[in-house]
Amino acid sequence: MYMIDIDNTIAQQPFDGLQVERLVKNPALEILSISLAKNAVFPNHTSPKDAHLIVLEGSINFHIENQIVNLTTQQHFGFSKEVEHWVTAKEDTKFLIIR
Repeated sequence: MYMIDIDNTIAQQPFDGLQVERLVKNPALEILSISLAKNAVFPNHTSPKDAHLIVLEGSINFHIENQIVNLTTQQHFGFSKEVEHWVTAKEDTKFLIIR
């Protein structure tokens, strides 16, 4: 019988500044759940791999290469590795980083 393991990390993740939870990590894939409270900032950083961001709820400003990309619920955005970027939350927001 197949073991079913349901994880409620995303639902239980609080809106308290910046919260980062690793949902999956293996040699091929990493999935991070990010929670940002309204007006909170995910500081300037880079990704070690090309990545995809999927907004689950809320809205953010994604700052990359002197541009601001406005993203809201159920939108997807891909970005390249080793490019500096940072994020601000326009409201309480949860999003996934898949890389």
